[in-house]
Amino acid sequence: MPHEKDHQRDLFARQSRVRGMMLGLALGDTLGGARGALPADGPLRAGVSTQLACFTAEGIIRAQVRGHHKGICYAPGVVLHAYSRWAFLQGIETERMRRRWNSHGGAGWPDGWLAGVPALAERRGSAPATVAALSRIEEGEERMATPSRGCHALTRSLPVAVTGSGGIAQAGALAALTHGDPAAQSATVHAAVLAHHCLTHPAPERGPSSPSGGTVREALNAGVAALPAEDRRLTEHEHGRLTAALRHAADEPADAESLARLAPDATAPSALLGGLYAAASFPGRADFRAALEFAAHAPDGDSVACVTGALLGAVHGVEALPVDLVGRHELAWVLDTLARDLVLELDDSPSGGEYVPGWDPHWWPRYPGW
Repeated sequence: MPHEKDHQRDLFARQSRVRGMMLGLALGDTLGGARGALPADGPLRAGVSTQLACFTAEGIIRAQVRGHHKGICYAPGVVLHAYSRWAFLQGIETERMRRRWNSHGGAGWPDGWLAGVPALAERRGSAPATVAALSRIEEGEERMATPSRGCHALTRSLPVAVTGSGGIAQAGALAALTHGDPAAQSATVHAAVLAHHCLTHPAPERGPSSPSGGTVREALNAGVAALPAEDRRLTEHEHGRLTAALRHAADEPADAESLARLAPDATAPSALLGGLYAAASFPGRADFRAALEFAAHAPDGDSVACVTGALLGAVHGVEALPVDLVGRHELAWVLDTLARDLVLELDDSPSGGEYVPGWDPHWWPRYPGW
């Protein structure tokens, strides 16, 4: 019985952090798109990075399901299928998507519960490199990518941090589905490593006056220190820039000129450096909204605030997020459900496997493994 309680406590803590990362990502995307000036009331709209991150999380779950049932799975291919469902819902290349996937799934394509979420069919900004690559999907994964260095390669891939080192090793391949620039792929891997350390860094004992700022900086420092072992292609220049951004956040936090210098454009490396600097500049649990508002004023506020929110939410957990903003976000329930289900799939595979019966008869229809 004590062992079962310990497991439940651990599961709850992991879910809190993954929920914090997913919802933090979304709040950052939304505040960044609004340049920090949200409407006083009414629903908060999701950005395109959030929509794509939803499909990344769903794709990861479905890849895990496939692996359990088939014994083998190439996760980036399953996530590509997820992005194709997003494109179909958006009205992008619908006939091409049907030709590519309907023969596999039958008349019910697009399948899975996420395809029934109305807000995911709404245009919430542009993702030009992703759309351009998907329009060439019939040419094959090796040839469809654009030469883009754009930020969406990184922001949409952040959920892969939940899977640990084995999954993070494929983060570059997820980016490479649509973004061919090596810098975009490297930044995506590095962001996933940092987010993973934020998710797994030991939390301090919590109390009304417990400081939490040190935990954020410790987690980010640990992630940056781990990068050479996690990414054999890491260059000294890349590592030096990340180390310098962290040091600058400690010495001169929340400096707008520094943020603009670190994150001058809408590329994946800018999103990474800007998000790292902003998160380390506002490490306290009570500083979450201030961090996003600061990040939102970067030249490309959407991507920088998106990364900032994901990193801080991963450290602090969902309880630290502003309830008034989460409660108004149009995809809050969707993101929360995906986060819980992602942890549950990694923990206990509710649909079972090739030789093990499942305990949830609805899991496969929700997350078909293909």
